[in-house]
Formats: sequence, C-alpha cells, structure tokens
Amino acid sequence: MLAFRKIRRTGEEDVRLTVRALVLGGLTGTPDSVERHLEELEAIGVRRPGRAPVFFRLTANLATRADSIQVVGPRTSGEVEPVLVALPDGIWLGVGSDHTDRGAETIDIPLSKQLCPKPIGEGLWPLEEVADHWDRLVVRSFIEESGRRVVYQEDRLAEMLHPDILLAKLAEAVAPLPQNGLFMCGTPPALGGIRPSPSFEVELVDPVLDRRLSHAYRVEMLENPPL
Repeated sequence: MLAFRKIRRTGEEDVRLTVRALVLGGLTGTPDSVERHLEELEAIGVRRPGRAPVFFRLTANLATRADSIQVVGPRTSGEVEPVLVALPDGIWLGVGSDHTDRGAETIDIPLSKQLCPKPIGEGLWPLEEVADHWDRLVVRSFIEESGRRVVYQEDRLAEMLHPDILLAKLAEAVAPLPQNGLFMCGTPPALGGIRPSPSFEVELVDPVLDRRLSHAYRVEMLENPPL
C-alpha cells in the first residue's frame, strides 16, 4: 500500500492505495522528441520498436514510495516521468522515475523495465487543475556526477501527448486505466546521453500555479561474484 498526498488549490488530503495496475508509456512525445530519444537508445544498443507510442504492463508491486532502491549491476538509470493515478474521485497527476536496466534493455525492453523499482513522489495534483496548461508544465531530473548535482533531463510537456490522448491510446492498445492504476506517461531525452548515477531526483513544475512536485532516491548497486 502506497501513501500519497492529494494537493488541491483549496487544500490537502492524505490517501493510501493498493496499486492494482502499473503501465508504462514509451515514445509518447512529439515526432522530434521521439526521434531524439530513439537515437540515444540506439547509442546504447537498444533496437527501435516497430511503433509509437508503446505500452508496457508491469507488476504493480514495482511502484514504490521509497527513497532508496536496490539494483543488480552497474547499467541502470532513471527517467523522469509524469504519473497519472486513477482514484475514485478522478485522475491525479504526480511525478516518478522509470528506473531501467540498460543492459537488459538491449535484449528485451519489457524485461528491462520489470527488473527495477519505480519510485513515485508523494504529491498528487488533480489533473483537472493543470489540463488547460499541460503544455507549460516542465519535467526535470538531476543526477550526481563527480560530486556535483547535474541536470539530466528537462523539457516542457508540450513535447508530450496530452493525458486525454495518452489515456485514449492506452485504452485502445491495452485496456482502460483501472481504478488504483498508475500510468507512467513517458520521458524526454537525456542531456548528454543515458548514463547511471548513485542518486536520482525528479520534479514536475507548474509555472502557472507556481508549485512543484518532487522526489529523490539513492541507488544501491548489488554486486555478485563471477559464476
């Protein structure tokens, strides 16, 4: 069961939910954004999918509110993503990270997504409060390099399909997002290429209503002796 905070313009309320479904969207941006993301994936050996957008159904227990995750091997990295959460009173918007095993991604993309937890931030906004200025929202992520905090991704959501379109495409391709379901909407390209980091931070900024959602987590790499 995950704990979230529903943040309306009129007040806040805590909510707990058992996640019933976790779905990832990929290649959900504009043609230019999708092409840039495909090029950076090809640079690390990932084959282009045959269509866009793409959707991956994962086990719901991967969604976590943790501030530390464990991964196997050195080739993993995070991706900042808007997260849609279906609650009884409507669709809510948060931010999270689709942490991915990049080594496995060269073999099988759904497998690479399944191998890592998906940290999600605590705060949620009602989608209806941002739907009319979705294009002005900004997603951003930070990594740690040589002891410095470095911007890793940054883009306006004008470069991503609107949630109404994404949810319609998800319903057509897979199934409608069920109550207590989480949908990670996709990610912008990385600045300087995909690379690992011992820590990862994500944020979603609303410049119109002057607010932000954020989450940060550490990455513990588990080492195994050679077989």
